[in-house]
Amino acid sequence: MDISSQPVSLQALFGAIAQTQTEADLRQRIMAQLGDYFAARRWSLNFASEFPTVDQNSPRLMRLALSLDYNPVLRYLVQRHAAVHDEVVLPPGVWQTLCPRADHGHVMAGPIVSEGQLVGGIAFTRHRDDGAFNAENLADLGALCLHLSTKLAALRTKPETGLDRSRLTPREAEIVELVAQGLTNKEIGATLWITENSVKQALKRIFRKLNVSSRAEMVAKLAA
Repeated sequence: MDISSQPVSLQALFGAIAQTQTEADLRQRIMAQLGDYFAARRWSLNFASEFPTVDQNSPRLMRLALSLDYNPVLRYLVQRHAAVHDEVVLPPGVWQTLCPRADHGHVMAGPIVSEGQLVGGIAFTRHRDDGAFNAENLADLGALCLHLSTKLAALRTKPETGLDRSRLTPREAEIVELVAQGLTNKEIGATLWITENSVKQALKRIFRKLNVSSRAEMVAKLAA
């Protein structure tokens, strides 16, 4: 991959963000364009409410990645609400000793903010054999995060006439459909070969994503 190539201009990306009509399009099409722009191997847009609950039973790498004590890039993002890459907070090459994944050899992240709160972020990674992110990348990411934060706030305050399934994972969408069919948590677990507790935890995440407080409200929106 030629990391110096940037297929679209920054201004074109600003325009594409402004014209986007759905959050799903931002997560998929726009994020793919941003990934190309930054010559990244991987990219993501996530909200804080979507992060999994981390405890002692979680995989060690997940616990470390989401730990403010261990992950200096995440700590910088949370404390400053500002774009950052690994060489802003660490000497060159040190990040690769903290993260064993070759395709996460260089990492850059930016904030999604709403009403003064950090509500999510976007992240990009490059292979350890690629060039590191630089100051120009960081400046561009900061500008893009302003546009993304504004657009996401507008999309999320639109009146909802039905259920926005774009925020759900495929497994969560399956659970929603089975709830709509009247199945209990135990029956859903048996159907999907997961535990009843896994269904309960998934429903908590689904309720947060869809801004509903009960199964009945969720089913009503599904039928709208």
